[in-house]
Amino acid sequence: MRFPCGRWGKRQLIFHPAPAHPPFRPFAAMVFVWDNDRTLLCRIPGRGWCIPSGRVEGDETGEDAAIREAYEEGGVLVDNLRYLGCYQITERNATIWAEAFTAKVEKFVDIPKDSESRARLLVEPDDLPCCYHFWDPLAEAVFEHAKDVVSR
Repeated sequence: MRFPCGRWGKRQLIFHPAPAHPPFRPFAAMVFVWDNDRTLLCRIPGRGWCIPSGRVEGDETGEDAAIREAYEEGGVLVDNLRYLGCYQITERNATIWAEAFTAKVEKFVDIPKDSESRARLLVEPDDLPCCYHFWDPLAEAVFEHAKDVVSR
């Protein structure tokens, strides 16, 4: 499957589906979390409604970071975590990588009090274009791919 290129501000985004992996340690990880046919979005100040995501910290793997971010930002424990692929994010001559995962909701818990997230929302795919913080053809294609992978 081919994915369109995208832009986020001055950054160019290219999504490489699995089995592709970053050539070096990922800077960040993100997870598309599904509760049946609805996906989890978190309200993050400065970003708006988005999927759980963040930097890979310390000795974490991308998978560890995705699980942690789902809990910290979405108040959710995940099941069936699956690797989707990676984003190549380029600005000027610098490139960083982010790993993407998809998962099912195992259990909802309270969003931690020290979380940067202010709320969570379960959204039908048809409603994503009007509420996701940065909707474009690349986001649409990766959301569809995430739903397909988690449903297998």
